[in-house]
Amino acid sequence: MQLQRRVVVTGLGILSPSGNSVSEAWSACVAGKSAITKIEPSFNDSPITIGGRIHNLNSDEYLDPKDKRRLDPFVQYGVIAAEQAILDSRLLESDHDKGLVGVNFGSGIGGLSSIENNHLNLQNQSYKKVSPFFVPGSIVNMISGLVSMKHGFMGPNYSMVTACSTGNHCIGSAARSIAYGEANIMIAGGAEAASSPLGIAGFIASRALSTNSNPEEASRPWDKHRDGFVLSDGAGAVVLEEYEHAKKRNANIYAEVIGYGMSSDAYHMTAPPEDGRGAALAMKNAIKDANISPADIHYINAHGTSTPLGDIAETRAIKTVFGDNAPAISSTKSMIGHTLGAAGAIESIFSIMSIQDGIIPPTINLHEPDPECDLDYTPNTARDAKIQIAMNNSFGFGGTNSSLVFSKI
Repeated sequence: MQLQRRVVVTGLGILSPSGNSVSEAWSACVAGKSAITKIEPSFNDSPITIGGRIHNLNSDEYLDPKDKRRLDPFVQYGVIAAEQAILDSRLLESDHDKGLVGVNFGSGIGGLSSIENNHLNLQNQSYKKVSPFFVPGSIVNMISGLVSMKHGFMGPNYSMVTACSTGNHCIGSAARSIAYGEANIMIAGGAEAASSPLGIAGFIASRALSTNSNPEEASRPWDKHRDGFVLSDGAGAVVLEEYEHAKKRNANIYAEVIGYGMSSDAYHMTAPPEDGRGAALAMKNAIKDANISPADIHYINAHGTSTPLGDIAETRAIKTVFGDNAPAISSTKSMIGHTLGAAGAIESIFSIMSIQDGIIPPTINLHEPDPECDLDYTPNTARDAKIQIAMNNSFGFGGTNSSLVFSKI
């Protein structure tokens, strides 16, 4: 169903391995700078010694010291990114019907660190050592709850959990809340802090992570020598707003959300079908929702995780949708790694900034392309381009797929 009311983006916020602001993170991506670093092994026999972590975060201006003790890191990251987006939108400088301001903020996994730490306290000591804030401080919908509590937003308040599609689904669903009149403003996004010992061990066990010991070279989508993704932490947030409402308050409009598509692979818990048919369906649905043709899209920020199966499946999906006329593509995961439930939100912001600045960020570490990955992936160097419309893809475990389409306004 096509959107009934126009939805625009008026605020952005990011925490990522590349930086703790949109300008810092975006500049690093345009420069092709890897943010993957060496990390301390999470356990004695860990083969993984690299990752994408949040560095130099000054959270004091956003969080009370008590909240920092009570809240899992992913909740903290999400709240901070949401607050950045709210401030960027100048939303608090004017009055709004708070019953029409809502939040949809999710996470792919949620509070792993809190689960680990409180289980250790229970196992090694006593139930009395389990924090009374363990459950509320680690559940996925707490980001949405805390953002609404802080500002008195009484509109739709919910969270989505769709693995690595979470950020995209939250933005797309929030846009529809506005389009269908449930809200005038929505804060949407995703957050993740899964690089805990249990998170790393789980992905090692599933053979999903790169074992490359060179941090800057490990994330290498579509390269012949890719061997898995790099696990990273982060959060991304956008303020979405009904177009006339945004114009009335003279808001800065970054882009318009014109299309949103979803699908399921209906195939396997973790692997995509070889032909990428589920991903192709999500892209087709987003293009149909936007009421455009594939030829109208100038750039795709791909899911591009650097996994052997996933990159080929996405390439085939893009060929299914675009034929011989696929647009320029890149994977910003080559620089920041895979932030799981935050990825769709962070990469939507990068897609929006591509439209804003007329720059396609590169896919770094693409030195020897896989013969089965033969599209234009913007290898190693950013490119100036006139981008009117951009697509962002996110696909997740469980076979869940999502695509968003953004347009210059």
